[in-house]
Amino acid sequence: MTPAEKLQVEGCALRRGTADDAVGTLVPGYVARPADADALARIMAVSGRRGLTVVARGHGTAMDWGGVPRSADLVVDTGGLSWIDHIAGDLVVEVGAGTPVADLFAVLEAAGQRLSVDPVREGGTVGGMVATGVSGPRRLLTGALRDLVIGMTVVRADGVVARSGGRVVKNVAGYDLAKLHTGGLGTLGVIASVAFRLHPLPPALRVVTIPLASRGHAERITAALRATTVVPAAVELHWPSRLPPPPSTDASGAAQPTRLPPPPSTDASGAAQPTRLPPPPSTDASGAAQPTRLPPPPPTDADRTAPAPPSPAVPHHGPCLRVVLEGTPEGLEARTATVLSVLRGAEPREGAAPPGPRVDRELPAGWGLLPSEGTVVRVSVPPAESAEAAEALGALAGRAHGTDAVVTGSVPRGALFVSFAPGAPAGAVADTVAGARSRPGWSATLLRAEPHVHAAGVDPWGEIPGLPLMRAVRDSFDPGRRLAPGRFADGA
Repeated sequence: MTPAEKLQVEGCALRRGTADDAVGTLVPGYVARPADADALARIMAVSGRRGLTVVARGHGTAMDWGGVPRSADLVVDTGGLSWIDHIAGDLVVEVGAGTPVADLFAVLEAAGQRLSVDPVREGGTVGGMVATGVSGPRRLLTGALRDLVIGMTVVRADGVVARSGGRVVKNVAGYDLAKLHTGGLGTLGVIASVAFRLHPLPPALRVVTIPLASRGHAERITAALRATTVVPAAVELHWPSRLPPPPSTDASGAAQPTRLPPPPSTDASGAAQPTRLPPPPSTDASGAAQPTRLPPPPPTDADRTAPAPPSPAVPHHGPCLRVVLEGTPEGLEARTATVLSVLRGAEPREGAAPPGPRVDRELPAGWGLLPSEGTVVRVSVPPAESAEAAEALGALAGRAHGTDAVVTGSVPRGALFVSFAPGAPAGAVADTVAGARSRPGWSATLLRAEPHVHAAGVDPWGEIPGLPLMRAVRDSFDPGRRLAPGRFADGA
């Protein structure tokens, strides 16, 4: 009997792996596509008896998230697990792991309902969305993705089917077990299906976009918003890195190389001191912070032919804050007016005022999506320090390294993402991560890193509280460490 014949099970298509199936640089020996949860259990049981390492895959949009797997003998393609069971009267849906997120959202929207989460990747599946566990901007009202999961069916590494929770919101049997798999990156089991609680679609929506003059301007706006009775669905920050001026030239006109920051200093014992974030902006005689000025982007053909935006226009290349409001049209008018009055009372005190706010009735294109290429660092900070962190991290990437990066994220949650342009130097990523980790109360993880960043040895995780407990959990679910080994931190 050939190796392929030993892996053949009922209800599961099997083929040899190709370069298109590669997990990082690893080409799997085989790719299996089970048709249902029972077939998934059978292929997992067979792979367990043969000691094969397994990596689960939906549409492959998050295969480069987390660490680099050390081995991938078998890729389990969950595309065959695509189905939707919508119980509209109970505001509940159960969905197969291989179902495209876009298909789920379309079915729910047709019924006037929604899964209250903003996807951060385009083209993903439900299983991949849950396995990565990242919540988008509008988590303020309804909670994170893991809070919307009320049940889950998972196949363990040994082929045993485990079910927790159910399709009733008040049924909490095994509820924490389902949450455990949310964000587990497929290292604790292969998700077969998920049940979610839903919400009605809001009748109306408003997006107030506010150009920012400085960090202080952002902090005054968010502080003033917190003092009102307005409950936004999202308060999302967009902060580009500060790019350095062109290289200087010598007397002959030859460009001089860009100077990188010096290596970390050491104390008397020779121990390296953490990378320091840049100081806050300079101040004028009154003590008011002076904003850093960004050069305008060069015009493009699209800019020259596109119709002019509504006045006042918001410069998309500069820092801005977006406040999203949801509710009835009548109620939204009053809440929007409250937000605009807050802005008038929190006008910038530094330099020239930016353009005024803009109010739209729809979310902007690409709302909540992270870039599909390049390295992305997730940074958690105390919410009151969100604007400070965005400015400091953007400056560290831009001024120190000349690297194009954008900081986005939820200000009230202190959940930020630093997105580097493709090909950004590993040193820029390493210094940004080290700078964030050097601050008390801040943490940074590599959500997704390009191969050269991994090859440079940039630590994806940093210090992980409770790591021994996480290892114990992993050992209880997958004692052979066969599920995506190396994708999570140090065996966790």
